[in-house]
Amino acid sequence: MRTSLKRQDGPAVTPSSREDLTVTVTTGRAPATTEDRPRRLQRVLGLQALQIVLILFVIVVVFGTLAPQSFLSAYNIRSIVVNTSILAVLGVGMTFVIITGGIDLSIGSVLVFAGVVASKTMEAAGGQGWGVAALGLLVAAGSGLAWGLLNGVLIAKAKVPPLIVTLGTFGAALGFAQIITGGIDLRAAPTVLVDSVGFGNVVGQVPLLSVIAAVVVVLGMVLLHKTRFGLFTYAVGSNIEAGRRTGVKVDRQLIKVYAFAGLLAGFAGLLNLAFFQSTTIGGQSNTNLNVIAGVVIGGTSLFGGFGTVFGTVIGLFIPTTLQSGFVIVGVQPFWQQVVVGIVLVAAVWLDQKRRADAQSGKPRQSVLARLGRGSSKGN
Repeated sequence: MRTSLKRQDGPAVTPSSREDLTVTVTTGRAPATTEDRPRRLQRVLGLQALQIVLILFVIVVVFGTLAPQSFLSAYNIRSIVVNTSILAVLGVGMTFVIITGGIDLSIGSVLVFAGVVASKTMEAAGGQGWGVAALGLLVAAGSGLAWGLLNGVLIAKAKVPPLIVTLGTFGAALGFAQIITGGIDLRAAPTVLVDSVGFGNVVGQVPLLSVIAAVVVVLGMVLLHKTRFGLFTYAVGSNIEAGRRTGVKVDRQLIKVYAFAGLLAGFAGLLNLAFFQSTTIGGQSNTNLNVIAGVVIGGTSLFGGFGTVFGTVIGLFIPTTLQSGFVIVGVQPFWQQVVVGIVLVAAVWLDQKRRADAQSGKPRQSVLARLGRGSSKGN
């Protein structure tokens, strides 16, 4: 069976085979008219990534207006960026997991466990140089990878739901960390690691920790959008059976995704140790929920098949910026949890509505797109 696609302003295009349905359409573009501009504005305002950026921009404008000297100071902006950096590393892995339609509740505990075993290893090795720090990095990343592989195998092969598996490893990883330390935070870390990664700057006031996180984010974007690994991740989340029929090895892909999330959680454990100079055993109980909230607020669908790393980073900046702004203007920072909760529920509701509209064939327009349409009519 051969398929022919036609457009009024161009020639017919016929795919060469059923297996390869890559279609290139050559069209003659008509000059842009005044009627095209409102439609273009609606399309731009309808971009989900732009909507998330605008929400963050509004938050910055509000707090910047209320307390311009404090909120917009270089010190405060640097603090917001640094506080988001470790969460961003975790958020990259969580984005991949949620795109597959899964969840990972264990990342906070894996972060703690990785920091504990890395600290113990570096203390036993002795020394304050980069060699010891590199050893700690390998141990932290390796332990995180091991927990991620365990999650992936139980989910893909044993067919245990991701919620149950990662809830179990959440408790197990934290329990093992407490057994190793006796419930007391460890602080052993090479001076070079703390001074450079934890508190060092690349240029001026640009923290090295945030630069490392930015590199992880960029690599995550490339991996998700430019590689077969990312394509298969979307395929598993969109329609797992269709993915199997097109040749995607679903079980292997799920194991890889959870292993990748675990690897990044282990790496974040070393960054956390360098920044706080502590394994923060009791301070990561809400890390998994904060990261999940940021990923979902950033536009990744809890139902799988849709999401971006860029959206996740912006979504993680929103609660951090809110907390900083509330402290500066004198509002109890606990209100941040209330606002984030409201935004999270709203994000999931909008995602459900988007999916329902897509299934019914009804085109969906965002609030911003409607505003754009209204303003264009007014003009």
